[in-house]
Amino acid sequence: MNKKQQLFWEEFKSKHQHLAEIKLGSAWSFGDSPAMADRLANLVLNGEKTTTTGSLIEYEIDNEEVPEVDMTLFDILLNGKEEPVAILRTIDIYVTPFNKVTEEHAFKEGEGDKTLSNWRKSHQAYWERIFEELNVKIDIPTMDVVCEELEVFWRP
Repeated sequence: MNKKQQLFWEEFKSKHQHLAEIKLGSAWSFGDSPAMADRLANLVLNGEKTTTTGSLIEYEIDNEEVPEVDMTLFDILLNGKEEPVAILRTIDIYVTPFNKVTEEHAFKEGEGDKTLSNWRKSHQAYWERIFEELNVKIDIPTMDVVCEELEVFWRP
């Protein structure tokens, strides 16, 4: 975590001393480019994006734990410049095959025209790009994805 992120976290903690316990999950941004990180962070800040989806295999490849619902665990959302913009908390999570993601989840992602068909098209293209870079062969329509519902807990 860089200095700016650390100061952001300290400010959050100082303004929420009434909480019995506060744990930092991680600081992260959406997508695979600064432009995508900015666009998706703005959707979160505007209240249009309240869900996100990750591929389970990416968590395994990166040796990262799948997010969990823990009301004391908070993440720092970063923009494309890796600057902190909000504190998020996971409020729901489930794993399902890509081709079983619901229209409701796709709508809550807030991207494009918010339809399931658009969600599938854009996410398939994203993961094709990611898995090609990783040299991973996987059947995207049947792979397991981690569907996460987020809340913006605090922003300055």
